[in-house]
Amino acid sequence: MLDLDFTQEQEMLRDMVRGLCAELSPLERVRELEDDPDGIHRELWQRFGELGLCGLMVPESTGGSGMSLLDGVVLYEELGRSLAPLPHFVSCVLSAAAISEAGSPSQQAELLGGIASGETIATVGWLEPGGGYKPRGVQLAARANGDGFVLDGSKEHVQFAAAADLIVVLARSGDRDTDIDLFVVEAEASGLSLDQRMSISSDTQYLASLDGVPVPAGARLGRADAPVGAGWEAWQHAMHSGAILAAAQAVGGASAALEMTVEYAKERRQFNKALAEFQAISHYLADARTALDGAQLLVYEAAWAHSTGRSTDRLAPMAKLFACRTYREITAMCQQVFGGIGFTVEYDIQLYFRRAKQLQLSWWDQAACEDRIADAVLGPS
Repeated sequence: MLDLDFTQEQEMLRDMVRGLCAELSPLERVRELEDDPDGIHRELWQRFGELGLCGLMVPESTGGSGMSLLDGVVLYEELGRSLAPLPHFVSCVLSAAAISEAGSPSQQAELLGGIASGETIATVGWLEPGGGYKPRGVQLAARANGDGFVLDGSKEHVQFAAAADLIVVLARSGDRDTDIDLFVVEAEASGLSLDQRMSISSDTQYLASLDGVPVPAGARLGRADAPVGAGWEAWQHAMHSGAILAAAQAVGGASAALEMTVEYAKERRQFNKALAEFQAISHYLADARTALDGAQLLVYEAAWAHSTGRSTDRLAPMAKLFACRTYREITAMCQQVFGGIGFTVEYDIQLYFRRAKQLQLSWWDQAACEDRIADAVLGPS
């Protein structure tokens, strides 16, 4: 029989994260950190580390809690609701997953403990100017040089780069499409420069330029005798968990925006009755709730499949595609219900509207998700 109830421990996790974000990171604090060069709510990040939330999904053997993606969904719904400005996604999800998938046992032992405690902040350098989401989009070159490598190229949309201690960089190490390796670049590396970019969501993103950055052989994730180009498959595995959690974040953000709008529609009066009493508006809200419930179920199914070892080749991009589209559409409708004031910076609904679009564009965008779903549906030609 289908059982969609969370465990008592998962509900306790939800209550803890929601209370922590409400206490330390109200939307006023979120506003203060928009376009901030560092961009991290440091007190909240410290508390996340102390409470084990940074290492929630990091393997126990390397200092984390080893919890499943279902537990991660609970956390990310709350992060989506609060818009908490934290590097958890790039550090504790994507970077940690990439290191777990591709790294040698010694690299995992060396790198994951600091990430799990929150003492080390890592981020990811994947997408490139003019590049796409497929392997050929990675053109930053990794050239063998003596006992190490030299990295040349640039990465954009590198979140929290100025605050990061490490950047996990995807680099081309051969001529075949998937000849891509993962390198761990230290923030102080010679030849690395950062230029902040302003996004629609006012989050903290950078263009990272790597001009002849020297890295030792041990900076390449994997055993010393691993073949060239083993990084792309590991990155795809990391992105599956990342896509599902980004979808959960979208569900949480859409839920908060819809609740905010429902309350406004009940209180705001026009022509001697509440906005919610107008049938057209009530139907908009009903449609939004229906779509949101569907997105939430799809995210839960994807997280369950991942947590039970089933394939998420289809479910991960489906969850990201549908949840982020739903988030974008719901917040657009919410702004319409608020009317002209909904587009002004004084009202909180625009915070969700802008982040909904950014999340839809980030990591796998709509077309990238559709490509992956099509591959899973159509199968090999």
